[in-house]
Amino acid sequence: MALVDLFNIKKQYDIKLLLNDVDFHLNEGERIAIVGQNGCGKSTLMKIALGSEEPTEGKRVVNSSIQIEMLAQQPHFDATLTVRDAILNELTELRTAQEAHAKLSNQVAQNFENKELLAKLEDISSFLDHHNAWNLDDKIERILQEFKLKEYENRLVISLSGGEQRRAALASLVLKKPDVLLLDEPTNHLDVYMVEFLEEILLKEKFTLLFISHDRHFIDTIATRVIEVENQQLVSYKGGYRDYLVQKEERMKSLAKSHDTLLKLLKREEEWLGKSVRAREKRNQGRKARVFELREQARKNPTLIRKMQVELEREKRSWKGEKGLSKRKMLFDVENLHYTIAGKNLIEGLSTRILQRDKIAIVGINGAGKSTLLKLLLGRLKPDSGSIKKGDFSIGYFDQHREMLNDEHTLIETFCPNGGDHVDVQGSHMHVYAYLKTFLFPEEYMTKKVGQLSGGEKNRVALALLFTKNVECLILDEPTNDLDIQTITILEDKLITFQGALIFVSHDRYFIDKIASKLFIFKGNGVVEESYQSYTEYLEIEKEMKDLESLEKEVHSTAKKEEKTKEKKQTKLSYKEQQDFDKLPDEIEALEEEIEQLNLCLANPECYQEKGLNVISEELALLEKKYEEKSDRYLEVLEIFESL
Repeated sequence: MALVDLFNIKKQYDIKLLLNDVDFHLNEGERIAIVGQNGCGKSTLMKIALGSEEPTEGKRVVNSSIQIEMLAQQPHFDATLTVRDAILNELTELRTAQEAHAKLSNQVAQNFENKELLAKLEDISSFLDHHNAWNLDDKIERILQEFKLKEYENRLVISLSGGEQRRAALASLVLKKPDVLLLDEPTNHLDVYMVEFLEEILLKEKFTLLFISHDRHFIDTIATRVIEVENQQLVSYKGGYRDYLVQKEERMKSLAKSHDTLLKLLKREEEWLGKSVRAREKRNQGRKARVFELREQARKNPTLIRKMQVELEREKRSWKGEKGLSKRKMLFDVENLHYTIAGKNLIEGLSTRILQRDKIAIVGINGAGKSTLLKLLLGRLKPDSGSIKKGDFSIGYFDQHREMLNDEHTLIETFCPNGGDHVDVQGSHMHVYAYLKTFLFPEEYMTKKVGQLSGGEKNRVALALLFTKNVECLILDEPTNDLDIQTITILEDKLITFQGALIFVSHDRYFIDKIASKLFIFKGNGVVEESYQSYTEYLEIEKEMKDLESLEKEVHSTAKKEEKTKEKKQTKLSYKEQQDFDKLPDEIEALEEEIEQLNLCLANPECYQEKGLNVISEELALLEKKYEEKSDRYLEVLEIFESL
């Protein structure tokens, strides 16, 4: 069912045409990622879908009964509210529904034959079901913890930083679960653990979603479809980021030669992603098999849990080493480094060496000291104790303040301050226009002042300028912020071929996996781990270790839980449990019949050729998923019923 329809949309600002006669449809349950170059109209399309911006021409059709909400770039809160109260304030409708449900349940229990009361209770139950708002208090508590807002819950929300306020606003929207949720760069200001939690809840709660993101891992995990805004048109690609790459490459093969460079980048990207995913899956098969087996055995033999934890810890820290370390020039020799700020321990006892051609990603939770380490390496901060010995070499530095740029200079003046029109780029002498074209700047930008550019365009200029410097080490602080995917891909290509050392801070898992050969992981409280694994694999092992910790706690507390269960044993099914107990057997039986019919069709060439093999396969997968969900729920309710 379509929730948002846009027909023949045209959007023009003065002489700039962004969208020209485009159609767009968002169906219930879809999660659509909007991608494209900065300034192409992604946010404009989203605002037209929201209804906050009118198209120049065209028609927007939306069911008036649905609720559409968008995460604002700069949220506005009541200045008198604390963080917890600001979140609760957005959930008034859900809490009212909970109270009404409790009241009606009591009334129905006393007058079970009153059809009017039953109908009202059914409506409210459906509403709470849709918003998954039965255990709202638990969900509020968890989201405060996962988004690192718990420590601020009693502070005035307006006293938080801009990024923290956006997290509070995002938390409210996720808990509220509108019919359609619109997110513009939702992973900004989130560390990787917060992003993983956001992914989990968006998938688990089955959101209908329209979002803009440059986080390719997030897109690949979340999106069911990718829409690219290109030359004032919309091009739709089915699936996530990997599917988008394959389909776009096929499409671009038929386009003009002017796209050759981009096509090569896309092809390299697709090849890298395919090899990376296949290799990781192969490595993980044995370990995951052991974890699944362990879960079956753990209750009988809890000591196995500890054994697996030790194995995972060893695997997380393992390193096969690199050949020729002694032959490589040492850039930084860090010995027993300590640094605190305002009583907070950021780095405690870090000792490491950074060598020529190292490509190191500095990762970890927000506020743990990642950017601080960069400034210590640059000499802009002094350690409390310990030492950093720096060799004789030159450094190129990029940070979010773009300190190397002058807003009053044009692009040609920025790249050729001493006149002329050529630049040296990693050993090549290039015309400045030809070089900037590789960073997606058209020729007319040469005379534009830096101050006239958008934030993303300024980042592109700063990064392009960095590669014209003759340096042996690049230090980058969040280099992918405000960049579109095409520019990030270009940046990756430059960094992969860069012959010097690279040290960078990033939360972008995909970018880190593609570039880094080594990780410095900031765990908090001054702890810094080193790893030579891909970041994705490190996170997967870390998650498995957390699962084992949870399993260990569960095993140790089983007896206690059983005792509490006996004390608090239910005397009857709740209204919702009774409804599921009565209805689910018939629904499961109907699904079994449908699945059987589709399987018969797949065995009959005449049938599947008529309907389409892909259509039947997709329908079968959907039915099997529903069957599994309903069967699990029925078994859960049946277990409760049998224990009464």
